[in-house]
Amino acid sequence: MSWFTKSSPAAPPEPLPDIWHVCSKCQSHIFKKEWEDDLKVCPKCGHHDRLGARERIALLVDPGSFREFGEEILPSDPLGFADAKGPYAAKAAAAVKKLGQSESVVTGSGDVNGRRIVLAVMDFRFLGGSLSTGCGEKIVLAIEHAIQFKRAFVMVSASGGARMHEGILSLMQMGKTCAALQRLAAAGLPYVSILTDPTTGGVSASYALLGDVNIAEPGTLIGFAGRRVIETTIKQKLPDDFQTAEYQRDHGFVDIIAQRKDLKSVLARVLAYRVK
Repeated sequence: MSWFTKSSPAAPPEPLPDIWHVCSKCQSHIFKKEWEDDLKVCPKCGHHDRLGARERIALLVDPGSFREFGEEILPSDPLGFADAKGPYAAKAAAAVKKLGQSESVVTGSGDVNGRRIVLAVMDFRFLGGSLSTGCGEKIVLAIEHAIQFKRAFVMVSASGGARMHEGILSLMQMGKTCAALQRLAAAGLPYVSILTDPTTGGVSASYALLGDVNIAEPGTLIGFAGRRVIETTIKQKLPDDFQTAEYQRDHGFVDIIAQRKDLKSVLARVLAYRVK
């Protein structure tokens, strides 16, 4: 066959634009832009997908008002821990590089409808939002900042619990953060806790449920041990809605369930409340 009649290999097809999002709960296909415009809430079933720390901050504070601090605090590796997937130090360094943040929590100050607050926001993408020595230190420094400048403290939790790569030192952060919150309360300053999916393990067992007001997004998983562990232990079938935000509200652990689009206005209303 002559060169001018020989067929050439087909050019690779152009990649299709990423225009669809599949809801992790109802499996509906949603236009990605529509889903993002709705703050990553499924318009079909109302499922609230997870947000990163920066997205959450943008949702809660006035544009341009956030000032980060504590970004010099990085993960530590006191045990020199490693498992079959590699050293913990390498995993932590990769998370820092990928997300552009120093730890599983981002801390700073910002305005909510003009009212200055101190804010700490956890990010589940950073090693499961785990509570580490660095994370605990950043939270405590944020609380101390709130005490120094006499501002309300707002904590947004999203975590699988303590970072066991750091052993007992990670568990010590539960008591350390709770002690700092006690100092905040003694100073007469409010603490608002916002629980997002998931809030579990040592985080739910410490600061996440200690708010003067506890606010949760709909359907948020809130609990300590997993359902299967509890059912195996107590030899009973748990309710279908067990450990949801709605279940926790009905049993007195959550005060308010707020749709994501209403979260900032609900927070502003809580912060503006004054005891007569």
